[in-house]
Amino acid sequence: MHWVFLVLAGLAEVAFAFCLGKARLATGSESVGWYAAFAGCAALSFYLLNLSLAHIPLGTAYAVWTGIGAVGTAGLGVLAFGDPLTGPRLFFLATLIGSVLGLKAVSA
Repeated sequence: MHWVFLVLAGLAEVAFAFCLGKARLATGSESVGWYAAFAGCAALSFYLLNLSLAHIPLGTAYAVWTGIGAVGTAGLGVLAFGDPLTGPRLFFLATLIGSVLGLKAVSA
């Protein structure tokens, strides 16, 4: 169950990064809504990360959390914000995914 909390925490990290991107593009009261969503997603992400730490070592949990966040945010950047998707970028995202899976494989 603690790995589920960790994956959900990583997805909430992706959500809060997405909200920041949308807030940057918004104006007026719309931006306030995006910043509020950012705060809620960030709080949820940190809460779930904290729950996962009951049984997952801190270094592993943090690396997996940031890895999910980095890969997910990069993917959303391509899909939602028109970020470039180049061969080298794909290569390094793939190595990051491999590293996250490796950490899961060697952790309790």
